[in-house]
Amino acid sequence: MTIKIYDQTEGVTVRRSRRKQEEPDLGILSSRTLFSLQRQLFDTLAQQGHPGLRPRHGAVLAYLDEEGSRATDLAAQSGQHKQVIGTLVDELVELGYVERQPDPADRRAKLIVPTERGRDHMVRSDAILAAMEAEHAEAVGEEAYAEFKRVFKLVVERQTGGSALAE
Repeated sequence: MTIKIYDQTEGVTVRRSRRKQEEPDLGILSSRTLFSLQRQLFDTLAQQGHPGLRPRHGAVLAYLDEEGSRATDLAAQSGQHKQVIGTLVDELVELGYVERQPDPADRRAKLIVPTERGRDHMVRSDAILAAMEAEHAEAVGEEAYAEFKRVFKLVVERQTGGSALAE
C-alpha cells in the first residue's frame, strides 16, 4: 500500500518517496549525514593505514579515552548495549586497536585501552573530522556553521532527553 499526500500547490498526489527526497525530515537528514560522514571518514582512514575498521567500531573508538575507558561508560556514551560493546571490543582487540587491562581504580573492573595502533587511529580520525568540519564551515560560513552545530546539539539533547551529550 502506497501512502500518498495531496500537494495543494501542484494539485497532484505526491508519492512518499518523492516527498522524502524533496523535503527530507530530521531522520532522513541525520541518516544521510551520518552515512556520508562515515563513508568519507572510513575511506580516508583506510587510505591512511586503517583498512580493517568499520563504522560499527565507532561505538567504541569515538568515545575511547587515551588512558582507557570502561565498557559500561562506552555503552552509555554510545547508546549501545554493553553486550554490543563487548563484541566490538573483541573485534578491536583482534584487529590490534585496543587491549583489556585491569582498572587501577578497581582491580575487578577492566579498562579498554588503546594500543599504539589505536592511538594512531584516534589522532587521524580526529584530524579527518576536524578537516571535514572546517570544509563545511568554509562552505556555509563560520558563523552559520557554528549556529548550525549549536542548534543541532540542542535538537539532539531534546531528542535524547539530554543523555547523548551529558558526558
